[in-house]
Amino acid sequence: MFYEPANAHGLPYNPFKAIVAPRPIGWISTRAPDGTPNLAPYSFYNAIADTPPMVMFSSSGRKDSVDIAETTGEFACNFVGEALMKAMNQTSFAYERSISEFGKAGLEEANCRIIKAPRVAAAPAALECVVTDVMELKDRNGQPVGNWVVIGEVVGVHIDDAMLTDGRFDLNKARPVTRLGYRDFGLTPPIVELLRPGED
Repeated sequence: MFYEPANAHGLPYNPFKAIVAPRPIGWISTRAPDGTPNLAPYSFYNAIADTPPMVMFSSSGRKDSVDIAETTGEFACNFVGEALMKAMNQTSFAYERSISEFGKAGLEEANCRIIKAPRVAAAPAALECVVTDVMELKDRNGQPVGNWVVIGEVVGVHIDDAMLTDGRFDLNKARPVTRLGYRDFGLTPPIVELLRPGED
């Protein structure tokens, strides 16, 4: 089949997110100016550079994470391991800004070293980020579409020592949860190491 996204695809559910999969989950934590912590998962998230290390997350609509990150200039991104999958899902609920998702999901906060935003204490890893850009996406005609992208430079990295094996962040131990299409999530399958041509 073929369809143009501007027209009906004829399927019972939109296949776009299932095609662009798996996607890492950006579990974004911020702290509002009044001190209230905020925690929410974003499936449009990824690393976009390594020197300096930078990540981005995108929000459909201008949600609290975008507002607070832009206002405070910082956010943390928490690694979602399998043991935290249900807690992560709980934080996707649209609570009032005055309510902490940490508390609702039974999660302990931990302090970051450089930024004021909290991080998830039980996360296998977390990235402390300083905002470098916030922008509203535009379509091919240059029209704003109501989706917001936040880009951050990683200024601090937390790793649970138990997740290290021979100097590597061990994904078999961390067991990342990924976002698929529809209501589907992916769990860590067997990991295969593949050398590039010319590498020995």
